[in-house]
Amino acid sequence: MATTGSAMRHTFVGDAQRMLSQSSLFSSETCREIATSVSTASEVYDVESVSYSEDISHWASSSTQVAACSFEPGTPEDVGIALRILGQTNTPFAIKGGGHTANPGFSSTVGVQITMSRFSDVVYDSTAQTATIGAGLIWDNVYMALEPHGVNVVGGRVSGVGVAGFTLGGGYSWLTNQYGLTIDTVQAFELVVPNGTVLNVTETSSPDLFFALKGIVTRFTLKTFPQTKVWGGFITYTANVLDEVNLATANFAANNNDPKAAILPTYNHLLGQPGVSAILFYDAPTPRAGIFDEFLAIRSFTRDVSTRSFSSFVQSSHATATSGTRAIFNSISLTNYPLSLLQSIVNESIHWGENLPDSVFFISYDVEPFLPTLFTHHMTASAYPPDRTRGLFPLNIYYAWLSSEDDELVHDAIRTSAKTLQAHAIADGQSDIADAAVYPNYAMFGYATGQLVWCEPTEVTGDQSGGRPGERYGSCWRFQVLISFRRCNLSLENVGDNVHEDAKS
Repeated sequence: MATTGSAMRHTFVGDAQRMLSQSSLFSSETCREIATSVSTASEVYDVESVSYSEDISHWASSSTQVAACSFEPGTPEDVGIALRILGQTNTPFAIKGGGHTANPGFSSTVGVQITMSRFSDVVYDSTAQTATIGAGLIWDNVYMALEPHGVNVVGGRVSGVGVAGFTLGGGYSWLTNQYGLTIDTVQAFELVVPNGTVLNVTETSSPDLFFALKGIVTRFTLKTFPQTKVWGGFITYTANVLDEVNLATANFAANNNDPKAAILPTYNHLLGQPGVSAILFYDAPTPRAGIFDEFLAIRSFTRDVSTRSFSSFVQSSHATATSGTRAIFNSISLTNYPLSLLQSIVNESIHWGENLPDSVFFISYDVEPFLPTLFTHHMTASAYPPDRTRGLFPLNIYYAWLSSEDDELVHDAIRTSAKTLQAHAIADGQSDIADAAVYPNYAMFGYATGQLVWCEPTEVTGDQSGGRPGERYGSCWRFQVLISFRRCNLSLENVGDNVHEDAKS
């Protein structure tokens, strides 16, 4: 690993050169037209600007493309102006919230990169018990802004995750067992529809559009909940105690009924060895007696567990350690985590850790047990989850590597691993997961829309959503664009004014 830095720089330079040649195909006229049309609250940057480099940058370097220019809108109205120009000029574009997507091209482009970083406000309304949050923020910012008020929102579990894509994709949180997914707590979207109109969309004002969201979200209004200090933190375990960790995890998944308690064990292969990094969480200053005793009794390599603020807890996870490398997520949905499946996860981490090239330096499998009632907190129909009659627990598979030459090999490996583990779970009795929706925020590119969300073909009209008058759009419209947009240079005109939002933000 001594050559990691030089390898990363070499890979980035090679990628940048290839992407620059692509972006040269697009005229800079669109960038100049946007720059001269928007207000002084917004700015367009060219490739020589430091702001441009920040705007196109993503948490995973494999998700970054070299755009013709970057655009930082400062008002919803300027977003609308840019959308109209992009449609008229047939220019490809992408929208980046927090930039945490691992799918290549999902929030990046060789056209115009729209970066939402100027939408960075957090406004707490104590009367309505809501927080209105800018689409350019990461959850760390939100938690710290709300802490002085003694409240919190249902948001991301680890440091560095963006608000926008996380919310729009569903949002599994430390508070999900108590309050549902993040999307279940949304009260309103400030939405710029493709014709440039700015709308405040709620479930009552426009239920169809609220369901089949279509446009660019600039702000989210979420329910808030009282928040005290919490107990929890990060523990690492070495290979010699994996059997004990497996047993503790399986017992917690099967027996926990306390909605304030949650765990997130990650089975890793790093530096040639398997191991586990586990996050324990309890939504109170002191956990219920005995609830984490099995984990705490196991001999650990490192341990950082205490009573602390919620933001301190989230930042204890070291989740940004692989930031800047090539990366990909994949996932399957489960209804439980029995001991036999956990052993299979260990076997998969060891197999791929030992058989992929040296460029692949980090293999991980996030085990995410929740209470089976997690989808019952909000019973209104939603695209995700498509079915609220059963709880689905995601398994997040994540690989990180250095060389772009290994992209296809890694992508094939992570697909194979997901299929292997799904087949094991089905054979072990989870037959109902064969057609279970995959959590969109972990889903690797290539899934059909129907594998992610509930779909029906006639939900929203162009008149309602800013598209072509009289046309109708499917209720899974937004997710279809998420999956397919990266493969096409689509314009607002030729897809009925469709745009796409950062899949993982």
